Amino acid sequence: MLILLVTIKTPSRLHISLIDLHGKLGRIDGGIGVALEFPSVSITAEKAKKLIVSQNELKESAESAAKKMLNYLNIKDGVKITFNESYSMHIGLGSITQTSLAVAQAIAKLYGIKLSVLELAKIVERGGTSGIGVAAFEGGSFILDGGHKFGVEKKEFAPSDATHGVPPPPVILRHNFPDWNIVLAIPNVERGAYGQKEVNIFKQYCPIPLSEVQAVSHLILIKMLPALVERDINTFGQSINEIQSIGFKKIELELQHPIIKKLMETMIKAGACGAGMSSFGPLVYGIADKDTTRIQQAAQELLDRTIHGKTLITKANNTGARILIWD
Repeated sequence: MLILLVTIKTPSRLHISLIDLHGKLGRIDGGIGVALEFPSVSITAEKAKKLIVSQNELKESAESAAKKMLNYLNIKDGVKITFNESYSMHIGLGSITQTSLAVAQAIAKLYGIKLSVLELAKIVERGGTSGIGVAAFEGGSFILDGGHKFGVEKKEFAPSDATHGVPPPPVILRHNFPDWNIVLAIPNVERGAYGQKEVNIFKQYCPIPLSEVQAVSHLILIKMLPALVERDINTFGQSINEIQSIGFKKIELELQHPIIKKLMETMIKAGACGAGMSSFGPLVYGIADKDTTRIQQAAQELLDRTIHGKTLITKANNTGARILIWD
């Protein structure tokens, strides 16, 4: 079959927390997160004589992924990538991973190469710390990943962008997320830590105390996961609230602008069952099954009278990326 165009629409993702940045049991990282229906990265790809990427904030990430794929597949021609929609980098929603995987998948489809999402992630070097973004692209849902073998697969504490040659971690649990509303607030502050700044944070604060790793693990296993399976939004929300003050998530929050904690408090006061910060932020999310508009309005009013920013309402994505092929 001659494929002329491939369009791929990805989810975004909330990264709720890393789990183990101590390593006593022989593994590090591990994470929990949720794939989101919106915002999305959407690209259309077609064969071309050279690599062409439309203007976008994520252009460099798309070009990097395309070059890695074309080189891996030993393709001498190129590909034209057009962004249909996207969202900002370094705000806590994982746009670089979603863009990289979308470009890699599109090229594989265009040239008739069958590769799994795990194989694509290895080629474009995503998932070296957290596996949530890769798993979100593959199948959406709530995700728990099992981290990396410490000293074998991964030899130091480091973020994904600074980790090379490390495969994505295994998915330990994937479970459909309930039809709860998720309010997102993106304050107009400095974007989340990335690059050398993020590397330095890992070096300065890791390993974190074993007692905090044990506490976050206990919370996830005995409170968060049962609440998810039983669709108990109040208990699930409580676990989100509690995880903000434990382990590496506590460190991430301590490094933020004061508006972040104020947004979380505002969402909870307005009716959210739980609120947290995704990854290194600055995005704040609240989970609710009622009063969603009131929660969004409260967050937006706080932003409007302080630092400015935007809010939106979304839901979980339980399917992963969508692929459309024209032949």
